Amino acid sequence: MATGNALTRLAETRIDYRFKGLPPDAEGLTVAELSAERRSLFTGGFTTPVLALSAEALEHNLALLAGYCGRHGLAFAPHGKTSMAPQLFTRQLDHGAWGVTAAVPAQLRVYRAFGVPRVFLANELVDPVALRWLAGQLDGDPDFRFVCYVDSVRGVELMDAALSAAGARRPVDVVVELGAGEGARTGARTEADCLAVAAAAAGVRTLRLVGVAGYEGEVPQADSGRVRAWLRRLVTLAATLDGDGYFAGSEEILLSAGGSAWFDAVAEVFTAAPQFSRPTLKLLRSGAYVSHDDGHYLRHSPFNRVPAEGRLSPAFRLWAQVISRPEPGQAFLNAGKRDAAYDMDLPEPLVVRSARSRAERPARGITVRKLSDQHTWLRLEGADRAELEVGDWVGLGLSHPCTVFDKWQLIPLVERDGTVTDLVRTFF
Repeated sequence: MATGNALTRLAETRIDYRFKGLPPDAEGLTVAELSAERRSLFTGGFTTPVLALSAEALEHNLALLAGYCGRHGLAFAPHGKTSMAPQLFTRQLDHGAWGVTAAVPAQLRVYRAFGVPRVFLANELVDPVALRWLAGQLDGDPDFRFVCYVDSVRGVELMDAALSAAGARRPVDVVVELGAGEGARTGARTEADCLAVAAAAAGVRTLRLVGVAGYEGEVPQADSGRVRAWLRRLVTLAATLDGDGYFAGSEEILLSAGGSAWFDAVAEVFTAAPQFSRPTLKLLRSGAYVSHDDGHYLRHSPFNRVPAEGRLSPAFRLWAQVISRPEPGQAFLNAGKRDAAYDMDLPEPLVVRSARSRAERPARGITVRKLSDQHTWLRLEGADRAELEVGDWVGLGLSHPCTVFDKWQLIPLVERDGTVTDLVRTFF
């Protein structure tokens, strides 16, 4: 699969009405042609609301996590649901990522279309249509590596039936998912359940058991102690299965965890893991780091606990325009739920760009009260509130990048001075 050719086709996408925020006078240009013009986000015809991705913050974040994983002996398969952007996951691979993590078969198809050689599906896969397609991918490309969860005997039975019916020649690699606790998300809840799933997977020719995995972010009432205790259970489960000979058919043992809030705990516990019977691939899956944010992950970044390791930089800024000042303490922007993430935190006003002078100033005394579908409700307080005028642009910091990327199909990549150097294409 030719990643370069697929990316070239993306660059040949024509600008038109499908892509919000882009200059109307750029209609008919290709993405490559518009990028080559190096227009200013602020004076080059872009319309509000428009989402910008910082070129400098993006490169900083990519390099920082790559270096972190290297120092701690971790392989890296960032969760692509945070971006689903081929230009970004290609850059992650260029920075040394082992592969990419998916959540659903549709995402897996995007990765394969752009030549991703290794995919970890952090879910159980029981859809017979998707499994038939997967069998074709594995049989047609001996270099393609795929791994997914199994967390139930029934799931193993369904996978085996579908792959057998498809005539699959290569077994599908699977890892037993250990659930994070009672009331958590997916995953077998007890070690006994995990052993039953492992036995079922080892008993069919269509699957190959290669390790254990889970997601520590779902540990109930997560704190440092509870997360580390669950991670030690995961390592112990791997050791138990290894001692019982369940990984005899695998060249290596895969041990995987790691969201974007506790990867420091993952690194610590995985580093202390005992020696297994064969080489161990310790796979981290954090994905939100690529853009970081100004809300949830800014507050809960592992780098807050280990500042000597560095610091991620928020890369998103949503620019919206003041369209109404109906009351002294109130203003409205022309962005809303269709444009900004709001599932964890409301956007945070960071900077105001004057329509009169084009000068920027901190957004003092401005807070977001709520979002409508296409409006941001601002509360204005303090001596500076009279300065905000209709026509001004307000730069908003956003929280939870997973639900930012899925609202924008083409995102300007912007240098510090406002120059747009590329347009990042995203898929669902």
